[in-house]
Parts: sequence; C-alpha cells; structure tokens
Amino acid sequence: MTGWFVYQGSGAPDPGRIDSLPEPPPWRAFDAEPTPYDVPEIDSATTRRLGSSAPLLPVQDSKALQLVNAALYLRRPMLVTGDPGAGKSTLAHSLAYELGLGRVLEWPVVSRTELKDGLYTYDAIGRLHDAQLDRGGADGISEDVGRYVKLGPLGTALIAADRPRVLLVDELDKSDIDLPNDLLNVLEEGRFAIPELERIADRRAEVDVLTDDGRRVKVKNGVVRCKAFPVVVMTSNREREFPLPLLRRCVTLDLQAPREQRLAALVQAHFGEGSYEANRDIVELFTAAEADGALRPTDQLLNALFLTQHAVRGQSERQREDLADLLMQPLDHGLR
Repeated sequence: MTGWFVYQGSGAPDPGRIDSLPEPPPWRAFDAEPTPYDVPEIDSATTRRLGSSAPLLPVQDSKALQLVNAALYLRRPMLVTGDPGAGKSTLAHSLAYELGLGRVLEWPVVSRTELKDGLYTYDAIGRLHDAQLDRGGADGISEDVGRYVKLGPLGTALIAADRPRVLLVDELDKSDIDLPNDLLNVLEEGRFAIPELERIADRRAEVDVLTDDGRRVKVKNGVVRCKAFPVVVMTSNREREFPLPLLRRCVTLDLQAPREQRLAALVQAHFGEGSYEANRDIVELFTAAEADGALRPTDQLLNALFLTQHAVRGQSERQREDLADLLMQPLDHGLR
C-alpha cells in the first residue's frame, strides 16, 4: 500500500523520490519553458521545527501520508487544519527536507493580507525617487523597472523550475474574507501577470526581478508561469469556513496532534535517541492531562522537557513533575 508514497514521512532525506512522481493529470499539466534558478538550501526555520536528530519512528500517520501523497500526485494544494501545535506548519518543512526541495517559502497571513502581497511588490516611490536623482528620461526609467519589482513567496513558488518549491501559506483562516476566493485563479492556472512589466514587454521581453529568496530571475513578457506546480500547504486553525470553490481545488487534511509513535519521534528529533524513554515521566504527565479534554499543544511538552533537564537537573521526580505541570496548563483553561 505504501509503495506509491513519494513522501514517506520518515524524517529521512531522500531527494530523488520527487523525481519518481508520474506526469501530472492533463488538467494539472503546466508547460512553461524552464527558467534556470538556483534554489537555496533549507534554512534555520526548517531545522528549528524538525530538530537536529533523525527520528527513529514515523513522523506522520498512515491517513496523513495518503492524503499528502495524493496532493503531490494530483498537483493540488493542501488545506491542513488542526489545533495549535498539531504540526501543520511543520508538515511543510518536513516535505521540503525529506524531498530535497530547498528553503520553504513562507507566507504568513494576517487580516490585512491581500493576494498581491504574496505575488509581488512594486516600489513605485523608489523608482520615482531614483528617476528624479538620475534625471533620466521616461524610456530609460522603464528599461530599469525590474529593479523595483520583488516576487513574494507565492510568486517565487510559481517560477518555472523543473522541481517544485514548497510554499507555506500560514493561518489562512486569519485572512480577509476575499483572500481565499482571490487565490482560486492563481492556484488553478499556475500563473499571474505583473502589469508593470507587461507594459514594457514590447521593448524588453525579459526583465530581471528579485525573488523572495533574495536572488534574481528573468520574467518573460511580464508573466510568471510555473512548470512544476509547487507543493502548497495552507494551514488553518479552524477559525472560519472556506468557500466551496477553494475546497474543491484542495486536498484537505485534518492533522491530529502527535501521539504515541509520532510523539516519540518528535521528542527524539529534538532531544536525541533515548530521550523519550528517559523522560517518560514528563511525557506520561502530558498525555494523562489530555483526559480532561483540554487543549495542550506539543510545544508545551517540549518546553517542559527542556526546562526540567536544565533547571531541576538531579532533583527529585516530584520536583520535575511540579515544574512540568506549571508549563503544561491547557490553552483554553480560561474558557472552561
């Protein structure tokens, strides 16, 4: 059953597996001419979330793995829901690390976020200021317009590279009511136009622009088009419902908080081999507290394990548990 998995959820890097994906279905095939682009390696944002030790146990359960791989095969975005601390954002970093897809492009969403923020920004004021200093003519200024365009995380993810990038659209449920609908066309077509570059396409078909990675890439005829559809992980804390047209275009995954083997893998990834058993008293305190139905994210367990290893090292088990209990209070205790 697992033989078709490209993403194994094991925490072990295997960059060649992404190349084993079959061709996309005809309705999700994109044919942009490949653009040479040097993708940066994963950065500290990924290592902070995944830990520095390779886990000895799976970091995802079977249902999650099936849905994630379905999204990879179908070239569809993932809408990942779950409680705070369930590992929604970490999933994007796990995909990038295991499949060798480079730095995760992160787009944190707030109530003021608009679609254009994710696609590109254009510094019109900076361009006007430079024009006044240089006393250049209008034609000369237009030729330099690429200096003032920067692709956002979504725009960078749609560069026509042979291998997909991982895009994390974090906390989409915090967005303005229009953003989910505005995303529909870009996610369906895998392309978007930059009007400031389209206007000069007859004089300059290729323009160098800055990317979210801080590197430069050529944009042809003012349009960014993808070749390999990016691995898009959109997260939600279930604070709102999304429009049906968006849900139709996504593979939805409700991610459960790490427990049992997944919890052991998480602890080992951050604290090393044997750490789960060595700290079983704190882990059992954390899992037993869940019986009351309160919300306790795994961040609290990691914080408790770190602090008890340093603040009360060599002290009694009771002292360790008392300190851990202070840190593992339910998030929703004020609502109960």
